[in-house]
Parts: sequence; C-alpha cells; structure tokens
Amino acid sequence: MFLQLIFILVLLIPILSIVLDSQVGRALANRLDKRGLGDTDDLMTERMAYLEGEVERLTEEVGRLSDESDFLQKLLTERPAPDALPPGEPTE
Repeated sequence: MFLQLIFILVLLIPILSIVLDSQVGRALANRLDKRGLGDTDDLMTERMAYLEGEVERLTEEVGRLSDESDFLQKLLTERPAPDALPPGEPTE
C-alpha cells in the first residue's frame, strides 16, 4: 500500500508540473488572480478598450488584405495575351 502511494506521487509530480506550466495552467492562474482583484469594473473597462482596439486593428488589416487581393486579381485578369506581344528582334 505504502509503495503504491509513493509510486502514484512520483508519477503525479511531473504530470502536475507539466499541466501547471502549460497555457491552460497559466490561464487558470490568471483567472484566479483576477478574481482576487476588487475593481472588476475597471478591469472590464480596460479589457473592453483593449478588445475594441484589437477589433479596429484587425478591421484595418482585413481591409488592406482585401485591397491587395483586388489589385492582384486585376493584374491577373488584365494581363495581355501572349500572342498580343510584338515579336522580338532576331539575334545573330
């Protein structure tokens, strides 16, 4: 019985360290830290401002990518046909 308990503890220590060091463990730690803060309204206001800024930045980025896509599409569709080019000068 005692040997089994030691074996379980030896296995749980690395597993626990892996979980706590992962992104999930960090997210849980951040959530617990934020619960301890008393000013949740200020925190929510700050988070909303950050998220609104990110949405605005991403909207601008999507618009820029759309413009680039339109430009490339226009270049590809307006390309002259290969036989429309004048023949080159013969070289000796």
